[in-house]
Amino acid sequence: MPLYFFCIPEGRYAGSSDCGTECADRAAAWKELTGVCCDLVGGISRKLEENGEWQMELLDASKKPVFRIRLVAETLD
Repeated sequence: MPLYFFCIPEGRYAGSSDCGTECADRAAAWKELTGVCCDLVGGISRKLEENGEWQMELLDASKKPVFRIRLVAETLD
């Protein structure tokens, strides 16, 4: 099975995981990424500053980004 790694590109917890996650295919990898983000988004959004951004990526075995989820806070005035 393909191996994937979680990565937070910027901020206090920046870096990629050393321990990979095996997923059967891209659909399973997407499901894993969204599940992990779901678990984190409450805590992240409470600390997100106005006009701030948080990202998490899922990298393939060669550490190339496959998916990215972004949480963006925008002031609209």
